[in-house]
Amino acid sequence: MAETDEVVIATVRGQLKRRRRGADVVAVGDRVWLTRLPDNEAVIDYVAPRTRTLGRTARHTRDVVQVILANPDQVMFVFAAHRPEPHLRMLDRFIILAELQDIPIHLVVTKLDLDGLDGAPLARDVFAEYARSFPMHYVSIRTGEGMEELGHALVGKVSAMAGPSGVGKSSLLNVLDPGEQRDTAEVSIATGKGRHTTVGTRLHSIGNGTFVADTPGMRAITMVAVPAEQLDWSFREFRPYLGQCFYQDCTHVHEPDCAVRDAVAKAAIPVGRYQSYVALRQGDEIDNSPVR
Repeated sequence: MAETDEVVIATVRGQLKRRRRGADVVAVGDRVWLTRLPDNEAVIDYVAPRTRTLGRTARHTRDVVQVILANPDQVMFVFAAHRPEPHLRMLDRFIILAELQDIPIHLVVTKLDLDGLDGAPLARDVFAEYARSFPMHYVSIRTGEGMEELGHALVGKVSAMAGPSGVGKSSLLNVLDPGEQRDTAEVSIATGKGRHTTVGTRLHSIGNGTFVADTPGMRAITMVAVPAEQLDWSFREFRPYLGQCFYQDCTHVHEPDCAVRDAVAKAAIPVGRYQSYVALRQGDEIDNSPVR
């Protein structure tokens, strides 16, 4: 089917709704087949199986996954150098969501023109542990620094931009796709948190077969239940050492002769990332039930 700018109002056929099993029936990024009706309306007859999804547990329930974007080629996790301050443990939760779906990850640090302002630490120091494992993009919309490189990383792909409110996701898209200007808002001085300007995921075509999904800012994440035995794999820095521990069911928290803990002690695994793993492992955000 050829690309078109035509807008069609579509509803989901009843039998598809009845098949819902733990996730949104249709989401942004899905490939669907339609039956056209008069007055630019249609009925969705079929939704193609998803190759992968970027999703999170829906609010008020741990049983239904809210699909943020279906079939992404990659995800750009966007955090600011300053205003709002980067919350690295939130970033770790974002990363886990993508790692479990095997979605390639890029990290984008915006507002580089505010780097170090008001005594804040320099962004490259703050994100140094992540730069060892992930492609990094340090950008400033005001000065243009890093924007050309970021644009090259998006070409020909379906990308999600996800991150907390106020970090400049919509502003990035306004620069990358100047033909359509999106609403933006300043960070609240009182709370230091961003204000929501994007209320739902929208997929934008910015030319050259390139699509970028602007997602609602997320101030907190309720993680999809992660089986305990998969949590360590979700930290890619751990992977070279998994299976090398003395105990086959090692949690990497307290056991002796743990290859992961030894790697932390030798600085082969960043201590901040390890501390984040321990906090999640000991918390209630993973599924500790046995696999059946």
